[in-house]
Amino acid sequence: MALEELQGVIERCQGLPETEFKEEDHNIFQSAARQCLEDGHAAELLKILQDKQNEDFVICMGWNLLGPVVNCILRNEQQIENMEICSKIIDRVIEISNPKELLLGLLEQIEDVFDNNISKVILLLLQPLQAVLLKMKHKKTYSVGLCLATIQRQLSKLPVPINDEQRMQDEHELCKCCMAVSSFVKPFVDEVSQTTNFKRNPSYNELKEELLKFFMKILEYPLLTAQLQPLTKGIEDNSLRDFAAEIVVYLVAIGESLPVLIVHPLLQSRKKLPEIDTLQEDIKYPTNSLASLAYILFVQHIGIAQFPAVYSPRYLLQVNLEYISALISKTEESMLSKGMELYEHCLLAIEDNTLPHNYLEIKNILGVPQELVKVMTLCPFEHMRKWSLKIFQQNIDKFDSEGKYKLFRCLLKTTHHAGVQGYIIQNIKNQIDLALKVSNGNMWFSGQQLVPLLHLVLSLPEGAETDLLQNTDRIMESLNLLRYLVIRDNEWENQTGLWTDLFWIEKFLKPLRTGLNMSKAHYEAEIRNKKDNRKIKDASNHETRCSLTVGGKTLPKMTNAMQLEVLQSAIYTFDVMESIQARIEELMELKMKSGTETKNVNSSAF
Repeated sequence: MALEELQGVIERCQGLPETEFKEEDHNIFQSAARQCLEDGHAAELLKILQDKQNEDFVICMGWNLLGPVVNCILRNEQQIENMEICSKIIDRVIEISNPKELLLGLLEQIEDVFDNNISKVILLLLQPLQAVLLKMKHKKTYSVGLCLATIQRQLSKLPVPINDEQRMQDEHELCKCCMAVSSFVKPFVDEVSQTTNFKRNPSYNELKEELLKFFMKILEYPLLTAQLQPLTKGIEDNSLRDFAAEIVVYLVAIGESLPVLIVHPLLQSRKKLPEIDTLQEDIKYPTNSLASLAYILFVQHIGIAQFPAVYSPRYLLQVNLEYISALISKTEESMLSKGMELYEHCLLAIEDNTLPHNYLEIKNILGVPQELVKVMTLCPFEHMRKWSLKIFQQNIDKFDSEGKYKLFRCLLKTTHHAGVQGYIIQNIKNQIDLALKVSNGNMWFSGQQLVPLLHLVLSLPEGAETDLLQNTDRIMESLNLLRYLVIRDNEWENQTGLWTDLFWIEKFLKPLRTGLNMSKAHYEAEIRNKKDNRKIKDASNHETRCSLTVGGKTLPKMTNAMQLEVLQSAIYTFDVMESIQARIEELMELKMKSGTETKNVNSSAF
């Protein structure tokens, strides 16, 4: 019945110009063709389309078949013979139908699909879509841009594999789609690359812009999210990595310089591109896309042969800071890890103690360590926190003495996490120790130059009212540093400037002593109250759970016994602080007494 209906509409319309086709004819043709496919008459439908007598009709109406044929393939994808016939139907329609109508029909099929069918339709229709565009000759730039935007939108709906197993399985076929997309754009890349004079061929320049826009989007998704490390040995298929390599090749082929792309933000900041609108440049070269390219080049070394090896490691660190900052401020683990990898690779290429202090004036050179502090303290993944601490130390190690000194001052002023402050103070202690060694010649961590930094270290944020538990890490490291200085530096040598004016040390120790007395008294009172409450609860044979606030943080619901344990631990911490402080005061007294005796002996000798 459907075949007869199809033959009827074709015979009725034969010889008529397209303008005389009725809407009813379109509807009958489409519904009859759909029914033929559902009834298993795909072979008969193909014969009708291949009949030369029906060619004029197919030219006008053929694009209506795209929807029914695609649906037929998706329904019967296990029937190979049926799929081959349907593919031939598409090829026949592409061969003789109007390219503009075909383009709209194909894009409609790609855009309207969803869920698990997205990759199937992309893989099915990319080659026909490419054939249609190539038929358009020199008037296809807008159409190519439309197709690339549609393809990218659909690709962005496919989840990116996050590990080797998922990459091998490629359940959502993103990897296959990426390789198909690479083949799809190749003829257009070749067309642009073979054109030497864009001024005489503005359409080629427009095509280049469309391709560039697409490649920038692809660099952001899926490549910025994708894992691009080489797969385990013995596994040859590594589609996403291959896709990234091809995107780099394509960028060079369309006339983009990799060095210029990578240093683009730096050129903008130096106003080397005054004739170009900054906003337009940010849209054309998004930071995330360029960050992805930097990661591909410098971490994975994909396409690195296309990048000239003439830039110093310091310069590469400078140009990559913008990208590192953008990536490590992300919350997604895949992007965050890429930023940290890029930062680590840039740092490892630089020798320790060689980065000049004036690099601290470069944009983001201080911002990136501050972003690392957020990762160290707030990231929910333990391995990322440990990794960020390792990179944080590597960053410190690269600067010369003056650079370290200024970096420490800045970080102490801008970092409000006691643990990080304690870590910085520990680094300061290590640098002082190095400076005091014979023939070191380090003026920044010895003598009067050191005193302002010590003033910054040996201080309490809120004086005697400072929350000592919350600031335990900082206070303990400050006390340890002070104890080290008192032991290591003699009053008559005064290598660290410590003994020049003891008033500022007392300004640290006195409020600390007061704070310790107040805190211990408070917590001892709390312990007595809890013990009294426990006696009452024991008498009534009933125990309740309540919350407790320690160090400004509310702890989970705890029993009285658990609360007592926490309070006792706080008392122990205060005792340790008090012990170290007492030892410092004792050592200072001994050193001062010894110094006085030495002076007296020297005086009597004369």
